[in-house]
Amino acid sequence: MDSHRKRRGRDFIARHGETVFNAAARLQGTAAHTPLTRAGFAQADEMGAALAAYLGPKPALSLWASTTGRALQTLAVITEHLGLDWHDARTDDRLVEIDMGSWGGRYYADVIAEVGPVFDKAAGLLKVAPDGESYPAIAARVSAWLAETHDDPGDRLIIMHGISSRVLRGVMTGLPINPDIAAPAAPGLPQGSMVMIEQGAETVIHRGGGHAPA
Repeated sequence: MDSHRKRRGRDFIARHGETVFNAAARLQGTAAHTPLTRAGFAQADEMGAALAAYLGPKPALSLWASTTGRALQTLAVITEHLGLDWHDARTDDRLVEIDMGSWGGRYYADVIAEVGPVFDKAAGLLKVAPDGESYPAIAARVSAWLAETHDDPGDRLIIMHGISSRVLRGVMTGLPINPDIAAPAAPGLPQGSMVMIEQGAETVIHRGGGHAPA
């Protein structure tokens, strides 16, 4: 983890805007294509404007995103604000959201009616589905991505998801293992939020107006 904290350049990590699944209170998980709502596009607009104000026009940024449509839609809006080419972005499956297994795609209310609460209040995170992905597994995949891209030059923008970004941020800022999930996790932020991590220290660049914290 120390090597990730000392990466050259700054990492701007954004949570995608609200989607139709979020608005309908469905567990999104690894669903590939869940479009942004009008609120989601507005949140992406706000992030783009905030980052453009912070970095100026046409900043030297490498672009990364989860392979999901919602992350790529969010990136499209942000890059328009920055004057950058969306087509230059690289994608990676290791940046996707937590896999909710058989709970994925279902309404929160229906799953709760069957199994009880799906949100762990102590950890402030979603519980792991019986056939879903564990938090250590998320930490392993985002850590593998970090190690592989450690030598990326300069600053970069990374568009991803609520849960997976919290684990990534936890790894990058060297947070201790949370015993409730057996992995590090940074505090939750609403949809449409963006942070900057530089030398292991995190700064909130824009706090979104969407749902929080998961």
